[in-house]
Parts: sequence; structure tokens; C-alpha cells
Amino acid sequence: MTKPIVALVGRPNVGKSTFFNRLIGERRAIVEDIPGTTRDRIYGDSFWNGREFTVVDTAGLLFGGEDPSLPFSEISRRTREQARVAIAEADGVIFMVDGREGMTTADNEVADILRGAAKPVVLAVNKCDSTERNLDAVEFYALNLGEPIPMSAFHSLGTGDVLDHMVEAFEPNEIEEEAERHLHIAIVGRPNVGKSSLLNKLIGQERSVVSAVPGTTRDSIDTDITFYGHRVTLIDTAGIRRAGRIEQGIEQYSVLRTMRAIERCDVALLLIDAEEGITAQDTHIAGMILDAKKGIAIMVNKWDVLEKDNETHKAFEEKVRGEFKFVDYAPILFISALSGQRVSRVIQLAQEIYDQRQKRVPTGELNNFLRQAVLDQPPMAVRKGAHLRLYYAVQPQIEPPVFLFFANDGDLVHWSYGRYLENRLRENYGFGGTPIVIVFRSRETERDLPKKKGDRETTRKPAKHGSIKG
Repeated sequence: MTKPIVALVGRPNVGKSTFFNRLIGERRAIVEDIPGTTRDRIYGDSFWNGREFTVVDTAGLLFGGEDPSLPFSEISRRTREQARVAIAEADGVIFMVDGREGMTTADNEVADILRGAAKPVVLAVNKCDSTERNLDAVEFYALNLGEPIPMSAFHSLGTGDVLDHMVEAFEPNEIEEEAERHLHIAIVGRPNVGKSSLLNKLIGQERSVVSAVPGTTRDSIDTDITFYGHRVTLIDTAGIRRAGRIEQGIEQYSVLRTMRAIERCDVALLLIDAEEGITAQDTHIAGMILDAKKGIAIMVNKWDVLEKDNETHKAFEEKVRGEFKFVDYAPILFISALSGQRVSRVIQLAQEIYDQRQKRVPTGELNNFLRQAVLDQPPMAVRKGAHLRLYYAVQPQIEPPVFLFFANDGDLVHWSYGRYLENRLRENYGFGGTPIVIVFRSRETERDLPKKKGDRETTRKPAKHGSIKG
């Protein structure tokens, strides 16, 4: 089950970024009274009426020559293409217009694009912060996109009505039947590291276009194969470039598609280029996989073209471990997608990680483990002199494995003790290739198993290398 995607579209300076920041609960998009401030696509997660979704803030759609720095033909081509891709990628669109300025020619041009798309559209008339402007919003009926909903993103007026209409338009949640659950593998990485070549080698045919030009794959492509009698879905994705090199239009939306592919998968195969070495962008993508709590295996591709001696393999593996120490549980496989070197081991490795993600430790055995772990190293408290005791543990969830440890005060447990317990769990039970979530909870809250305020959760954090945008 994947989160729906909602695109905010409209001409510049109608308040999309203000609304976006309110939806995600933080100031991520730049807000200025200068048309066209948002040039790159920004995304974040939001929640309304029981539905979680990804919201995308797009650049304002320029028409007619509103940006004097570029020729009109280039503006028209670029912005129309961006609008087309944004709408095609989204499950729903919130079309924002300006209630103060009233309907413009540019609004009509955006509406023309939206009317030709078979996507739900909610027409939000922003900056309606008075009764008079609410009444004036009716003029936008002329856009033929349904009922115009007056709102004010700045004052948070009418935003709930907009979201009510959007969420109602989503497809119902589709939960895969247990009998149909099977392994989904996403092949991810920077452009031109050999993702499509690996897919083709795995399935034995030219299913994806293979090219030496970075960014050939624009869409995620699903391919079903049978592996020893079991169904496996392979998801090939577009490469992710560094933030400054993500172009307007189709390529910038490949980041969102890769995020969606990671969200849909059980195990992500992160390809890195043996010739180019490890880059900051490689660790960015590993961080995305960690944030999504998916299984991960690191594929060092193009290994056959490297000049090697007896120390090359060991030295390169140590370098990978050093750069990806925040996912030190990830197995590493040295392959060549072109020659097929060790490619036969790829699916088997992903299947092993998938099995580890479904592993469940019986409660009795888990509490024997906890007693021994505490005996070997008593828990550390975050405050000196504080009395801390761990009572018992349960594993309420798999995929990824989640372990709930009850204490007299969960807030007292030092983060390092969570890491200690994770390491001990891996020593005893494996869990290779998958993140483990450790949650400490005060015993008086044990009746309510879902996570709530006051739980102290310890999970791995990716290395800080900036952020991906686009």
C-alpha cells in the first residue's frame, strides 16, 4: 500500500508554498512575495482524516513571458512540461488560485492542462480572509473544475475543507492479501551506475532501455519473475542526481518516483559505481532507505573493470563500511551487471533479507535474552543517580522488526543502551540487512501498544550530507 501523492499547482505567488508548509507542519518551502520563488519541486508527508499522503510543492507555472530572464518559448516549454509530469505523477491535484487578484488568463491556461488530465482536482481559492472575498470566489466556477473552495493558507481558514475534498477523491486503501504477499525489490542508485543493466541481466532480456547517458530511465518499471517457485517483483527506478544537478521537468520528478519505489519495496538494492567510488549522493539514498525502514543490500557494480590486487577487495569493503556505518547491517556484494559476475547471488541475497524482516522472536525467549543482556551490562540512565530498571520485552511487529522494552521510566534509558540491545539482538538472531526499531516504554503505559508520546525510540540515523531536493 503506497501513500497517495498530491501536487500543488498554480501560477506563481498564489500561496502554494505557504499552504505546503502548513500541511507538513514545518517551514521547508521558501515563502516570499516574489513570483516564481519556488523553482525546484519540494515534497513532504501530511495526514488528514485517517489518510497519509505525500504533498508536492511545484514551481509556479509561468505563461506568456512573465519571466523576462528567459525567452518565452523556453518558459512555455519548461513549465508546461513540468505541469504535465507533476499532474501525471500525482494521484490528486490541488489547483490554487488567488482570490484577491481574481481569475486571470494564466489561471485559464493551467485549468486547460488540468481539464485534459484524468485526475481528481480540487480548486482552492486562496487569500480569502474576509466574507467579501469568500463570496467573490464564485467567479472561479468559470474554470469548469468544480466547486471553488475559499481558503486562506496564511490564516488557516478553509484548509480543512480543501483537504476533505482531496481525501474523498483518493482511491480506497488497498491492503494486499496475505496469500499474495511476495518479495518486492527496488533497484536504486545514482544515474548511470548500471541499474537497468542489472535488471536486464536478472530477467535475461532487454526489459529496460540500457544507455550510457545518465537518466535514461525516467519511470519506475515493475517486472515479475519466478525465483525457485516464488514470485518476485523487480522495480527499476530512475537515478537520483545531486540537488544542484536535478533539472526542471521530468528528471526532477524521478526523485519522487524513486522515493515511491523505496516505499513500495521490501528490499532495496543500492548500486554504487566501483570506478567512481562512493559519493555523498550514495549515502543520501541509503538514508532514504533507512528512513523508510526497508531492507538494504549494497551492490558494488562494475567490479570487473577495476584493476585489482590481493588487497583491493578488503580495502574497498572497509571503505564502504566506513561510509555506510549507519547501515552497518547491510550486506555487500561485488558484482558486474554487464558481465554477470555474481549476479546470480543477487535475488537470493534479497530473499534472505526479506526472510530476516519477517523473523519473530518468541516472547519467552526474548525475555531470557533481556535478562542475560541486562546481567552482562546494566542499563544506563540519562540522569546521574536515577534508578532505572527494565522489566520485560515483546516484539509487536515485523517488517521491520520492532522490539518494545518496558521500564520503570522509558525516558531514562540512554540512547546508547538501545544500540547495545540492537547489537545483541543481531548477534543472537541475525536480522541481517534490515533495520531494527527499539522502543522503550514506561510500564504503566503497556496497555496501549501503538506508539504514543513518551515512547523513547532508538533507530539508526543516516550520516549528514545535506539534503536531496528537486
